[in-house]
Amino acid sequence: MKIEQIYTGCIAQAAYYLESNGEAAIFDPLREVQPYLDRAQRDNAQIKYIFETHFHADFVSGHLDLATKSGGKIVYGPTAKPEFDAIIAEDNQEFKVGNYTVKAIHSPGHTMESTCYLLMDENGNNYGIITGDTLFIGDVGRPDLAQAMSDDLTQEKLASYLFDSLRNKIMPLADDLIVYPSHGAGSACGKNMSKETTDTLGNQKRTNYALRADMTKEEFTKEVLDGLGLPPAYFPQNVMMNIQGYESLENIIEKSNIGLAPKEFEAVANQGDVVVLDVRNEDDFINSHIPNSIFIGIQGNFAPWVGSLLRDVNQKILLVTPEGREEETITRLSRVGFDRVLGYLKNGIEAWKKEGFETESIHSISPEDFAKQLTSDSIVIDARKPTEFMAEHVKNAVNLPLDTLNENFQRVPKGADFFLHCAGGYRSVIMASILKSRGIHNFINIEKGINGIKQTNVICTQFECPSNKK
Repeated sequence: MKIEQIYTGCIAQAAYYLESNGEAAIFDPLREVQPYLDRAQRDNAQIKYIFETHFHADFVSGHLDLATKSGGKIVYGPTAKPEFDAIIAEDNQEFKVGNYTVKAIHSPGHTMESTCYLLMDENGNNYGIITGDTLFIGDVGRPDLAQAMSDDLTQEKLASYLFDSLRNKIMPLADDLIVYPSHGAGSACGKNMSKETTDTLGNQKRTNYALRADMTKEEFTKEVLDGLGLPPAYFPQNVMMNIQGYESLENIIEKSNIGLAPKEFEAVANQGDVVVLDVRNEDDFINSHIPNSIFIGIQGNFAPWVGSLLRDVNQKILLVTPEGREEETITRLSRVGFDRVLGYLKNGIEAWKKEGFETESIHSISPEDFAKQLTSDSIVIDARKPTEFMAEHVKNAVNLPLDTLNENFQRVPKGADFFLHCAGGYRSVIMASILKSRGIHNFINIEKGINGIKQTNVICTQFECPSNKK
């Protein structure tokens, strides 16, 4: 069977391309659709269907632009109510793509319209299943997103639906079926996803905690909900864009890809309610940046961090980018619905400084200097996830995960100086930039984070750092 996974690492998302006998289908496309059109053209194939597993929360899908450009029909599962033309499949309805068959299997739980797509080859044999956010490798979809869209749903009720969908619709299928999920490790749509992006269903039955054969519904609900943090604030906004529609990406790029000279840039920034977003490398930001700008480097998990921290997709944004990466930045912002980029700083921070505008820096030290300065009275803020913190951390450190900063800002020390670190230096600089933009400057950033600290003589708990183990 000719099926290809098209994986986008920065948002840990998988789209799929299926082709047979001159007909093609795309599953869960991203907003930039030209790669799918080019892929079909290489096969001299016509895109017949655009299958959506559900209304995505973590990214804006490319279904509308792709349908316009390809003529393909958009397909959703039962109960979906999009505000545009689409085929609403019935449970077990079959669709022909060349000599292949795609069967819609309604699997509510992650969301109520969630649907998996069973893939059958030219001989009618089951080959694989595109599971969307119903089943991941090592995990299942979080059942707390749809409750934000309906007062009648609770996460417990959704977990109950998901349990039934997995037991009654997915697990009875053959063990050799290939599982093609919509996300891998790093996505906020689950909590325990593997770095692997495909597997056999049989292996998932053996290894996935949520598919244990002897598991009760009550046990499933408890384990699936345990440890779930609040979903990022932008999730419901992305859902509504996917339901209601959105402006084409081409228009967004045309309006946003505008170079502004420093004086123009400053004038726009001073209009109010504008965030200056600096996407360069963290070392560049540490050395020199525009006052009150926010750092989220494009080399990391850029789009999810923007969505989690800026929160409102209607936020107006000005960009400071590495040279030549302006359109890429605008495109990646659009993946999570941030379409209101007003322009970028032409010729970058050097042009800003050349015009005599003020810059700031972040007080940062090496892990070795941190080890020398650390005392029993030192305040250390660790910006990593709780699971990372529990594995090992600097003795007496306080865990303040970056993604909870907005909700827990009162926990930031306001008087005495404190040290700030993450795993490798990316997240701590994001947090430092937010702190500085809100008038907090009494911190010292530790370069290279815990990865660098572990190479010193600083002891971590609960376990000793590997460099200190006997």
